[in-house]
Amino acid sequence: MSDKRVSILKAFKTIIWPRRNLVFIGLALIIVSKAASFVAPLSLKYLMDDIIPNKDMHFLKLLLGVVIFAILIQSVTSFLLTKILSVQAQYMISELRAQVQKKILSLPIRFFDNTKSGELVSRIMTDVEGVRNLIGTGLVQLVGGTLTAVVSMILLLKISPSMTLFALIPLAVFAIIALKAFKIIRPIFRNRGKINAEVTGRLTETLGGIRVIKGFNAEAQEHRVFEEGVLRLFENVKKSLTATAFMTSSSTFLLGLATTGIMGLGGYQIMIDQLTIGEFLTFTFLLGLMIAPIVQMSNIGSQLTEALAGLDRTEELMNMPPESNEEVRNIKLNGIKGDMIFDSVSFAYEEEKEVIRNVSFSVNAGTVVALVGSSGSGKSTIAGLAASFLTPQSGKITVDGQDLAKVDLNSFRKHLGVVLQDDFLFEGTIRENILFPRPEASEAQLQEAVKAAYVDEFTDRFEDGLDTLIGERGIKLSGGQRQRIAIARAILADPRILILDEATSNLDTESEALIQKSLSHLTVGRTTFVIAHRLSTIRRADQILVIEDGSIVEQGSHESLIKKEGRYYNLFTYQARI
Repeated sequence: MSDKRVSILKAFKTIIWPRRNLVFIGLALIIVSKAASFVAPLSLKYLMDDIIPNKDMHFLKLLLGVVIFAILIQSVTSFLLTKILSVQAQYMISELRAQVQKKILSLPIRFFDNTKSGELVSRIMTDVEGVRNLIGTGLVQLVGGTLTAVVSMILLLKISPSMTLFALIPLAVFAIIALKAFKIIRPIFRNRGKINAEVTGRLTETLGGIRVIKGFNAEAQEHRVFEEGVLRLFENVKKSLTATAFMTSSSTFLLGLATTGIMGLGGYQIMIDQLTIGEFLTFTFLLGLMIAPIVQMSNIGSQLTEALAGLDRTEELMNMPPESNEEVRNIKLNGIKGDMIFDSVSFAYEEEKEVIRNVSFSVNAGTVVALVGSSGSGKSTIAGLAASFLTPQSGKITVDGQDLAKVDLNSFRKHLGVVLQDDFLFEGTIRENILFPRPEASEAQLQEAVKAAYVDEFTDRFEDGLDTLIGERGIKLSGGQRQRIAIARAILADPRILILDEATSNLDTESEALIQKSLSHLTVGRTTFVIAHRLSTIRRADQILVIEDGSIVEQGSHESLIKKEGRYYNLFTYQARI
């Protein structure tokens, strides 16, 4: 088995063994239940060979009482098994989902750039579900079924070795077929998780981009893409159903052969007085007890195969290196002044395709550095590196003299704030979105941030004020209103280092004027990286870096760069003419 696959042994160590107390209780219950299930077939011999011929009413009543008691025990143990193990299995699923979600949140930004959010939702919610069969009744039934089959076989051999051996031949053939089938089924289940994640990912995108789809009259196109995805899912399910159906029909045929052979062999042995009718009936019932778990095991085997396939995919995620490697990132920052230095920094999203190369500059604490240049020049990459979302391939970034690549990310990001071009707002109220970085903030601190970002300029007109529901991603608000909420959120966070990425690029003049006021309040005393296409918004920056093709081509204040009459001068005068 390849390293990528989760073995039964590994699943046992990581999932079953930590919950061994519950599993042992489950095993004890199923042993009691299975022991009780032998009472009825074993009592048949006494009923047919002793009680009925002797017309013994007293023993008949006693026998019926014992059988009823055994049935009661089976019912109670069955209830307790479901109550204890199935509930625990569901709790474990919720626990695993939380672990996977926590792991995914710890992964670097680059992972999210290459993975659909819908696919990740599927991996968190669906892949771990099969694990219920490892801790739930599936595993215990597998063990219990094995015990039942072994005990039944011993009792069958005592009654008639020849008939038992005859019955074992088709069972052995069935076991070989089942093992072959499971080898085929596991990759199918594994692939199903992948297809399911892709289909879910596309569906999530479709629902999120419904305005674009309707705007371009592309409903039929999206329906076709989704239909192709669900058909791929159907083909996968069909393969697993075919394999399972082949196992089921094989068991029906082979066990049918065994039953027919037993009827003939048993009938013959009764005729020649080698077997009593009571023994024959007991044998038949015990044979049923031996065969039932074997057939059931094929079903449980499918469930366990599905569980392990889901765990394969979950294990892939859990083994990914987190963004913050504690062995490497072990410098904890108690506070930040905000001095930052880029020293010969280069970065590439793909090998040998550098987006920025040998970038060097320094930013003094509390000052504003503006990054300007054409689209795709590398401005956002520099901002991403400053925010620690990306790690340089070569060169070094320091914050207050400490190498950012060695700094504990939690201790750094406590002092970081970001306002993006299309800043993300969560579904809920305006208040909840502003309080997001500091849920414990006082009402006075909240109101201060609201006023500083001019959020009250529009919330005062809303009936529910700050408690107005804004819809998914803030869809009920205008671009300017969403941006002001994002700025209020950053003001409340009170960061030492601030990243403003195209924060005013898609706003009308009135909104931009208000945003500029709130931004000027926000940047006071903070080390700020500003990216803006509108050069009028960055005239007051302490330092302007002109980025072209991943390198700094000009550097200085607005006035000094205008005097140079170079690239910045051309950009500025071109925009002034528009």
